[in-house]
Amino acid sequence: MTTALSLTDCIALAARGEITLLDVREVGEVQASGLAQGAIHIPLGLLPLKGDPKAPDFDPRLTGKPVAVYCAAGARAGRAVQFLQAQGIEAHNIGGFGDWVAAGGPVER
Repeated sequence: MTTALSLTDCIALAARGEITLLDVREVGEVQASGLAQGAIHIPLGLLPLKGDPKAPDFDPRLTGKPVAVYCAAGARAGRAVQFLQAQGIEAHNIGGFGDWVAAGGPVER
């Protein structure tokens, strides 16, 4: 089990390029609110295709550093973290997009 990662720590790590942010919300949700600055967007339903290192469509941006996952409220991020960890990828659930914004995380639209 990985240790909890605070949003304050995550914002600092992301700013230094030491963590990968992953948004697993649906396209419409991202279009409505934007996403965390620098985040990769892979909807949860596509994660088995993009998050499995053995899959032909694996996204190589998910390797090399820890992955901080968020969704709208945290439930889908939790499922994504379980999947990624099963693939051997260090992943942390940082909750919902609103949590990121409330903690002062930068947003891009």
